[in-house]
Amino acid sequence: MTLSHDSPSVAVERALAMLEAVSHEPNGLSNADISRRLNIPKSSASYILRTLETRGYLNRNPESGKYRVGLKVLSLSRGALTGIDVRDVALPIMRQLMKQTHLTCHLAILDGPMAVYIEKVEPEGFIKMDTWVGRRMPVHATSVGKSLVAHIAREHLEKIIAERGMEKRTPRTITTLPKLFKELEKVRELGYSVDDEENNMGARCVGAPVFNQDGQIEAALGLSGTINQVNTQTMPRILEHLKDAARHVSMQLGYRAPHRRVSGV
Repeated sequence: MTLSHDSPSVAVERALAMLEAVSHEPNGLSNADISRRLNIPKSSASYILRTLETRGYLNRNPESGKYRVGLKVLSLSRGALTGIDVRDVALPIMRQLMKQTHLTCHLAILDGPMAVYIEKVEPEGFIKMDTWVGRRMPVHATSVGKSLVAHIAREHLEKIIAERGMEKRTPRTITTLPKLFKELEKVRELGYSVDDEENNMGARCVGAPVFNQDGQIEAALGLSGTINQVNTQTMPRILEHLKDAARHVSMQLGYRAPHRRVSGV
């Protein structure tokens, strides 16, 4: 079978669209799902899917017929990720933070209008967060997202919201700009952000910004757990460890916090 009716550019665009669609579905997508979602003829979709599977970029479950992202995709990210110094600096600190809190630790950066996980460290146990490296998330409903945009220019944030909107992920999601601006004021004042069941019910996450040597936002560290794991009793200890970890990553990137003037001195 050939793609006689598809130009090379169309075939490439379709292949990339398929990879992106499958990457956002942890349970996978079938040929019919992909064809319907992307409005691609089944015959063309089938050919491209088989090619991606042969090259290792997709894996097909023989029982369900659904495709999931293959390990080959990770090799593509290696070049981009190794170019981000913050990942190498943060990883050992993230491992220590995970051991201290027994929570899943994430490192995220701002990529266009979305927060993207570039590293993850997960504790052993039965409770697992449905997250993965490369996952893209809205900034208004996640702790790392709030930490990433709390210190950017207001015009930049307004552009992001105009482009992506403020989807109501749960009944607790912030969905108006005035409320988001007020929330980000708290983030700047306290040095951390909270996602209190705003992206997923039953999950509570906290985040803290990471600064580079120029004093600009480089990334955000986040801890994710259930509402039972992250509660009023455990929150102070968790936040202490998180802020300390974010400070250490920032310092290793060359950041030096400005000195605060003490009254009477």
